[in-house]
Amino acid sequence: MPAPRCEANTLAIACTLALAAACASAPRATTSMPSMAGIAPGVQQDVLRLRDATARFRDLDAAVNAGYARDVEQCVAHPPHGAMGFHHVNRGHVDARIEVERPEILTYERGSDGRRVLTGAEYIIPYRLWPADSTPPTAFGQNLRQADDLRIWYLHVWVWKENPAGLFADWNPAVRCPAPADSR
Repeated sequence: MPAPRCEANTLAIACTLALAAACASAPRATTSMPSMAGIAPGVQQDVLRLRDATARFRDLDAAVNAGYARDVEQCVAHPPHGAMGFHHVNRGHVDARIEVERPEILTYERGSDGRRVLTGAEYIIPYRLWPADSTPPTAFGQNLRQADDLRIWYLHVWVWKENPAGLFADWNPAVRCPAPADSR
């Protein structure tokens, strides 16, 4: 009589362990807010506005319907420092202004199941609209950084995936890119 119960329990434990292992290995967006320790209250409000504005884009189809690119070939990585992930641009948002609720780029990581997982946003202003030798544009209490090779000002905000390097850091050591043959 105890044998069938033992087999059922063993099967249930094995299934639970397999499910836990699969979930642990899959990258996913955080459901809680990334740490904002030491961030000024006004900047925290902007981060919350960004998070609210991008919540629907956790589904890539919603982002595509809003004008963001669906297909992005390259996952941007810097192995010693982490990755930025896939950059889905909305060209209709690229101008000389930073609007908290309208990021020019959404960054995604690819989950083990192939789905894109929203990790954050990036703001950009091309040099042709804001010259490289001028005062930097600002957002979230930060000066945008320069990427001379891309001829843009930019700022990352890791609003959907905790970044141990910081909320506004370029690289996120917790983000992974797939192997090159599997990057689509």
